[in-house]
Amino acid sequence: MSSNLPDYSPAALQNGADTFSVLALSRLRNSGLRSWGVSALLFFLTLISASFAGLFYVTGDLGSQIFFAVISHPRLILFGLPFSIPLISILLIHELGHYFACRYYQMHCTPPYFIPAPIVLTGTLGAFIKIKSQFIHRRALFDIGVAGPLAGFVLIIPALWIGISLSELIPKGSLAPGTWIFGEPIIFRIFAAILLGYSPDKQELLAHPIAMAAWVGILATSLNLLPIWQLDGGHICYAIMGRLRQRKMSIISIVLLILIGFWGWPTPSYLLFTIFLLIVSMRFRFYHPPTLMEEKSIGPARLFIGILAFLILVLCFIPVPIAII
Repeated sequence: MSSNLPDYSPAALQNGADTFSVLALSRLRNSGLRSWGVSALLFFLTLISASFAGLFYVTGDLGSQIFFAVISHPRLILFGLPFSIPLISILLIHELGHYFACRYYQMHCTPPYFIPAPIVLTGTLGAFIKIKSQFIHRRALFDIGVAGPLAGFVLIIPALWIGISLSELIPKGSLAPGTWIFGEPIIFRIFAAILLGYSPDKQELLAHPIAMAAWVGILATSLNLLPIWQLDGGHICYAIMGRLRQRKMSIISIVLLILIGFWGWPTPSYLLFTIFLLIVSMRFRFYHPPTLMEEKSIGPARLFIGILAFLILVLCFIPVPIAII
């Protein structure tokens, strides 16, 4: 809750707080309950939609046949849980990292809101919290921005380890034409090489649904860590470099993202994401919203964590997330 909210303690009420203050407190509490109710509903709906998506990694069916099969036999959706549970967990831990960092700085924010979506590959567009207070200073901006990706990455590691351990290797060239190929970030190849002896030049990796949940989490983490405007990476970049330099870094990153998107043609995965970022950033004239106080430095410890976040971005970034052979 924001630190500038009035004091609604019993002592304050006894010392002359009027009826309007009591009503305001009641509305604030009701608003909080409604927010958590909406959060719980969206969580449940996303668990269902992500479980439907998980069936794709079990059956390989992209059509409506699997949907009607689940309608007829609801228990079939349980086969999608090895994908949906780790994915939802990664997204939830990421957002709770932001949430508790906000609470630490007494900033008012919503609970995590998931976005269910009829998307075959994920079943969701991710999750978010809405921060309703202005960032106090760059240290708070940094801590809140970096808390989500670090928390999510901690859960990605075991999910990736377990998922790749359960995956299979087949000879290179065994996949049929028209098969969807998922790009492999550096961290994915490192784990596959250690656990399975994977050699991309000689083999194809058939990823287990748990590994694919980690893959989606890796993709989401890398996108969030891009140093662009109000993404988590944008918060980190602002805190380290300042507002003006962060704006320049955002523009450079956007241009690079567009070029990478065309590199992946005819599946330019990042172009729609780039358009979304441009539309959102227009509200602030392509600047990051300012903090209340501008320190010159956030300190060496946070700078070290910022470098760690950049290394995570390098390990997780996928130049071409999806291609078709």
